[in-house]
Amino acid sequence: MLAARRHLRHARIAFLGAVLVASGRCHCGSALSVGELQGSRIHRRQSPHFLPPLDDEDECIDGHTTTHSNRRRFMSSLAKISMAGPPLALIAPHAASAAVRDPKTGVLLPSVGEIESAMPGSWEDDDNPLADSDRSSFSRLDSAPDTIFYADPRFVEHVDERAVEAMTGYISERLVKPGDSVLDLCSSWTSHISSGSDLKRVAGLGMNAKELEANPSLTEWTVLDLNADKNARLPYDDDSFDVVLLQLSIDYLIHPLEVLKEASRVLKKGGKIAILFSNRLFLSKAVGLWTGSDDVEHAYTVGGYLHFCNGGFVDIQAKDLSARKQKGKERVIVGDPLYVVTATKS
Repeated sequence: MLAARRHLRHARIAFLGAVLVASGRCHCGSALSVGELQGSRIHRRQSPHFLPPLDDEDECIDGHTTTHSNRRRFMSSLAKISMAGPPLALIAPHAASAAVRDPKTGVLLPSVGEIESAMPGSWEDDDNPLADSDRSSFSRLDSAPDTIFYADPRFVEHVDERAVEAMTGYISERLVKPGDSVLDLCSSWTSHISSGSDLKRVAGLGMNAKELEANPSLTEWTVLDLNADKNARLPYDDDSFDVVLLQLSIDYLIHPLEVLKEASRVLKKGGKIAILFSNRLFLSKAVGLWTGSDDVEHAYTVGGYLHFCNGGFVDIQAKDLSARKQKGKERVIVGDPLYVVTATKS
């Protein structure tokens, strides 16, 4: 629905000024007005990587930083983003376009139910998040082959402990069932599957052999760079899996429609795909379409990927899995957020 898409874009513009202050990139003490945003913000087609890269390498950094810069300095920095020599920083590129602010960090977060409402009741051509995209939408600050970036294993979690627990609980208790065959796309040293899940098969496909070899859940694994070839074919037979997982990696795919169509091919009829994501990422490797969006738009975009990949996915739903405070009117998110978009193969 075109109205749903316009709603998301207008909400993002309306709250972007507050986001700039809350994200720590701008400490000017006041939000930009909508007029200033419309007049001075660099369009995604001009600069798909909305936030400038940070200086610290291989460091996990929150959405806020200690960098003090005024409004003019921040906006001008957007035009100076270089495609060469990006840092390997894991950061939150945007706070969500909601009216709920974490009182401790100042970061804006989606309200309860806001992620779920990001999915239109029915999809039409005007809802396609890629309808007005171009090559820059899937360009990255670090355009070097991913084999270089992932050459060294990283035996670390990319979200905090609460998010890890939520992810493991969701996958193990609510998604997979005993006897299932599961494909873990963009896998690593953990699939966040509990040891007692009693699965028939867990195939892992990722970028680093040492990480995959160390994953206790996998019954088999394969190294394959899904970004190297737009026509990459998954090394599995048709209708092989009951569940396909894609965890904390959708933001790095430069050919998401092709990958998800392949995921549908290897998924059994009635099988489910679950794409989990946060607002934590390696900025240098995320695509411009992702870094220029907030959490609500991320959910909408992933839903659009699933619908418009021609994989026959239906019942596309989004769910907020984030830990939240149990008290208070807004029940704000605690720690790193976590979301999932699911769909079923028809």
